[in-house]
Amino acid sequence: MVSLVLTSSDIFRALFLALSVVWLLSDLAFAKHAGITRHYKFDIKMQSVTRLCQTKNIVTVNGQFPGPRIIAREGDRLLIKVVNHVKYNVTIHWHGIRQIRSGWADGPAYVTQCPIQTGQSYVYNFTLTGQRGTLFWHAHISWLRATLYGPIVILPKKHASYPFPHPYKEVPIVFGEWWKADTETIINQAMTTGGAPNISDAFTINGLPGPSYNCSAKDTFKLKVKAGKTYLLRLVNAALNDELFFRVANHTLTVVEADAVYVKPFKTDIVLITPGQTTNVLLRAKSKTPSAKFAMSARPYATGPATFDNTTTIGILEYEKSASASKSNHKNLPLLKAKLPQFNDSSYAMKFQRKFRSLATAKFPAKVPKNVDRRFFFTVGLGILPCSKNQTCQGPNNTRPAAAVNNVSFVQPNIALLQAHFFNKSKGVYTTNFPTKPPFKFNYTGTPPKNIMLSSGTKLVALPFNISVELVMQDTSILGAESHPLHLHGFNFFVLGQGVGNFDPKKDPAKFNLVDPAERNTVGVPAGGWVAIRFLADNPGVWFMHCHLEVHTSWGLKMAWVVNDGKGRKQKLPPPPADLPKC
Repeated sequence: MVSLVLTSSDIFRALFLALSVVWLLSDLAFAKHAGITRHYKFDIKMQSVTRLCQTKNIVTVNGQFPGPRIIAREGDRLLIKVVNHVKYNVTIHWHGIRQIRSGWADGPAYVTQCPIQTGQSYVYNFTLTGQRGTLFWHAHISWLRATLYGPIVILPKKHASYPFPHPYKEVPIVFGEWWKADTETIINQAMTTGGAPNISDAFTINGLPGPSYNCSAKDTFKLKVKAGKTYLLRLVNAALNDELFFRVANHTLTVVEADAVYVKPFKTDIVLITPGQTTNVLLRAKSKTPSAKFAMSARPYATGPATFDNTTTIGILEYEKSASASKSNHKNLPLLKAKLPQFNDSSYAMKFQRKFRSLATAKFPAKVPKNVDRRFFFTVGLGILPCSKNQTCQGPNNTRPAAAVNNVSFVQPNIALLQAHFFNKSKGVYTTNFPTKPPFKFNYTGTPPKNIMLSSGTKLVALPFNISVELVMQDTSILGAESHPLHLHGFNFFVLGQGVGNFDPKKDPAKFNLVDPAERNTVGVPAGGWVAIRFLADNPGVWFMHCHLEVHTSWGLKMAWVVNDGKGRKQKLPPPPADLPKC
């Protein structure tokens, strides 16, 4: 009889092998339902571009403007290598991607990562879990997203169909904003002088301003359609500072999705889309080829007291002619204009936002948290801050305009919040005493208080894993009531209700929609009104929340949520990747 003596290392090896087999089997089972890995390379480089008869050097991805389209399927993994060849620090945010347990790939500078410095690179590694539809990517540092942006198209899993008629063709329509001057110079000067940054010179559709601007008729986006066919337009608002009304002359649109979540289809002539939002619409071409071309027009919805770029970008919808029709006729077809609402039509805006409803079906349920663990009431709006002693600012008593949540104007740290959180080194970087309600009560949408000075700091809210949060966001009339598109990273939330005036905690919750509310990642806080949302804090990490009007973000209308790890292995944030940029 042979006696077998096992050393501790033998036992460890056997145990490791057994565990590996179990992991491999579970991974293989998962792989059956998983997607594929897709690789992209983003070279950040300068490119000379001419618009409005003026040429300037802009920051681009791969020399393209707008940037390349990312196409993947639900369940796919994306590995996107970003190499920085320009003088600016760069980060890329994958706007609306849930980033479940992949917060290191979310992208906001000094929140989830230090920026990618000149000559450095970083691989963004994440999986598209439970999402399908239109999102977009953009730079998330300073004002670089003015030219660094592009669409993300997430197709359903193989053999899965859309819950609406399958379109003949799909077309991304990405709205942008163009300045003749260098945008980094514009925001840096504004922050130095304490003045408002210069407004843009044009809006663009897929990078092209269109015929309403000086010498831009040749730079017009054209959509050619066939009579009787249905087209899916994937609308993205990548503009910096303006919400936009959009209309196609003499055509009705059917909204079928918002922020990569299917909605109950509804017909509309006009779409309102805030920066940070995406909307998929079906456009059914007329059954017979008409003898006209049709304007596809977008112009701002602007509610604040500040000046804004009150111009219109126009693309052209053209019908393909039959072979028998002569070419000369086609060129001289009249262009029918698209009538848009008044720039400050806030009642249209409110009515339009209320039309969005989740499908709330067995296949696409609306998982609204029914019970609430934590309630928050945030004021969002403007105020003033004192300028430093060696700075001469344009405001009264050497002050400058600023923006805040609950009176706290956010101060960007100089190391990333997520690293400080993960390595338990938050001391001196941030505190978790962000106020759950405003420091003092006032008539938020009435006459503003005399003292409009804000406080400033790097304050966060800490949340235990998997708790449900209800948040009411209230606009204020300080320096003028204004619509604020608020974007939450790392989560989708349900829009329970909205209203004009001050939120009434006794009466308004009774009207909340808990059955089929819209599920979004960006929502407009109405000008002089409020919006209520709910979300489940099921994603560990540090998650930025900010106004998607870039001028307000620069002024401090931002904060962050820290969601702590849960107990299970799948409820914890993994360690950072080895190539995570250093500050």
